[in-house]
Amino acid sequence: MDFKEHKAIYLQIAERICDSILNGEFPEDEKLPSVREYAAQVEVNVNTVARSFEWLQMNDVVVTRRGLGNFVNVGAKKAVERIRRKEFFTEQLPDLFRTIHTLGISIDEVVTEYNKSN
Repeated sequence: MDFKEHKAIYLQIAERICDSILNGEFPEDEKLPSVREYAAQVEVNVNTVARSFEWLQMNDVVVTRRGLGNFVNVGAKKAVERIRRKEFFTEQLPDLFRTIHTLGISIDEVVTEYNKSN
């Protein structure tokens, strides 16, 4: 896995797992690879993957079943969508608005281009 410098590796791994959940590679209520297995797959330290799984647990995407491992939580797709929407509105959209303002683009132009893309 190629990592970007601007974001913590554990968050990039968590995003990759979220992508896999959204595209159906990891269905809800299915067991995930162990922390060690996943660390070997993405070629990072086990502690980094463990931190990713902790973050996913805190965000209701993954649940740990004692003695069995980590599983995709029921409702994980909705949780991932909620996380991604929040990130979009708090991180990406403000940057987009700044660019629109700086370039003097009107909201009508944005709507026209949006409608062309759909």
